Amino acid sequence: MYIKKIQAILFLFFLFVRINAQLLPGFKLSGYFGEQQLLIEDSAREARILINAPEHGFKEKDRVMLIFYALPNGSTIEQTIGKVLKKGDDWQYDIQHIGAQTRLLRGILKKRTIVIAYLESKQKSWPAWKANMPDHGEKIKEIVNNVKELFIQWDPEIILNGHSGGGRFIFSYIDAVESIPSDIKRIAFLDSSYGYDDSAHGPKLAEWLRQDNKRYLCTLAYNDSVVIYNGKPLVSPEGGTWYRSKLMKNFLSGQFKLKEYDRDSLLWVRNRSGRIEFIFKNNPCGEIFHTTQVELNGFIHSILSGTRYSQKGYSYYGKRAYSGLITDSVAIPVRRLNIPANTGKAEPGSEFMLRISGLSLEEREEEIYKALAAGNIPRFLRSTVTLSGSFYDSEGVLHSVVYEAMPDYLSVGTEDDYCRIPMNPYTAQKLADKFGGSLLTSVISDHIYEMAEIKIKPFNYLPVGNANETVQKFKEHSDQIDSQISDAGGRKGQLVAGIKKDVILSRDIALKPGKVVIYGWHNPGGKPIQPVYSGHIWWYVDYSHGTRLVNNQVIIDGKPALLSEILKDKILYRIFSNENSPMEKPYYSKPE
Repeated sequence: MYIKKIQAILFLFFLFVRINAQLLPGFKLSGYFGEQQLLIEDSAREARILINAPEHGFKEKDRVMLIFYALPNGSTIEQTIGKVLKKGDDWQYDIQHIGAQTRLLRGILKKRTIVIAYLESKQKSWPAWKANMPDHGEKIKEIVNNVKELFIQWDPEIILNGHSGGGRFIFSYIDAVESIPSDIKRIAFLDSSYGYDDSAHGPKLAEWLRQDNKRYLCTLAYNDSVVIYNGKPLVSPEGGTWYRSKLMKNFLSGQFKLKEYDRDSLLWVRNRSGRIEFIFKNNPCGEIFHTTQVELNGFIHSILSGTRYSQKGYSYYGKRAYSGLITDSVAIPVRRLNIPANTGKAEPGSEFMLRISGLSLEEREEEIYKALAAGNIPRFLRSTVTLSGSFYDSEGVLHSVVYEAMPDYLSVGTEDDYCRIPMNPYTAQKLADKFGGSLLTSVISDHIYEMAEIKIKPFNYLPVGNANETVQKFKEHSDQIDSQISDAGGRKGQLVAGIKKDVILSRDIALKPGKVVIYGWHNPGGKPIQPVYSGHIWWYVDYSHGTRLVNNQVIIDGKPALLSEILKDKILYRIFSNENSPMEKPYYSKPE
């Protein structure tokens, strides 16, 4: 009855609150249960991260609970979230259901804004990732800190959680810090304690628990030491979670008073407050209960153990309490551009422009790249705009297309002090590659203008010597654009067009090496001032040039694809190009 009430409340809540959704920068609505999501493909750390958050709960005084869930070996984010299993689906979609369990938690912990970050390694195994990743400890800390940074204004309470090989992520983090940080309020091992070591982890866990009576440790394990799989023991005598969890329990029992009691097939070991809890499942028949512990409300319990909500409305190792919250499909957004976080110490745009004004062209481009590659980019450019349309391929087949575009042109500086910065195509290409983006084509440039919320009349300067190629003119033009946007009632983050010529991708990159190809600067009505032009040498840059990036990952007919690959395809290239053949080279590279 309790669970049905929660599900009813959740349904009504999600139904009526959509109007005032608090969309976070870069996040996209999932279409399910009032959720928003951000996908990060972190190539530097060989990790794929999906952050799922509710649409609400991000006001100034709201309390954010940020859960890091390290995936089990062999599972994808999609499988871990879970969905209703249909004919032909992989069975792994129906064994964890962390998505539905999270939704139930949101209905229970109403005073918390629960955000969950799903962590998937390139190898789909955190132990394998660790073995192949130099400086893995630092990389683990960077993953945690980079995600935490997105919610830093709410001072989030952190939970480290993981199943199976995901425990290696947690232990690697503990290894990498001198002491477990105070903002980590809960650590949970869902049959994932394989990597536990008394000397490396026991003292740190004990000290962390002693320092605050609002810190929690929850460990779930079953007797895997008696399992025979394909004629061989499933784990070594000292390698399974049964043995390792008991090691952890025994170490902590020397520091804290723990009591044991049996309930059905479970052995519960707890301290008086329940802040420390081990649950061991007996296994007289030698069965495999590895994932079952998660499926049967294990994730829910790992978050609620030791609180007043423990075992209320659900039962650990009982019937699924979240069945009504499972979705029919898993919605994953297009990945985010991998722009490094701005730490708040960024150089203001006006200071940067003054600093580079006396540099040579080569030195200037180096400084532009260093600044932008380091994340000195205003916040409003980090949230791409979702655009969609229908486009024909070379055979006349119509395709539905979704892509993400920066709302404005690449700028250097802070949110309040920035400058749109022209650059040569090689600098632009290096940045696009680093961020997982792409330069535009003429077709995309036209479509962006068509879809723009704010259309500005081009503002040009008469040529006087080389004045239009100077940093001073770059700054002057950027300020002029801001003034025009303001006069038009626009605001930062809206899709704006008509303000620059685009540095674009074209067949001419291969046909005319050493040239830059430009296009656009649309007049009211949509006709560009600049047709496709490849007459300038590559290093030529003036105030009218701009670099707007789109995400290189696009959605074609509901399936993800790479724009760079589409442009080389003999049939599909026409979706994004009006040229008469595919692009042999849809990127810029300096001639040898």
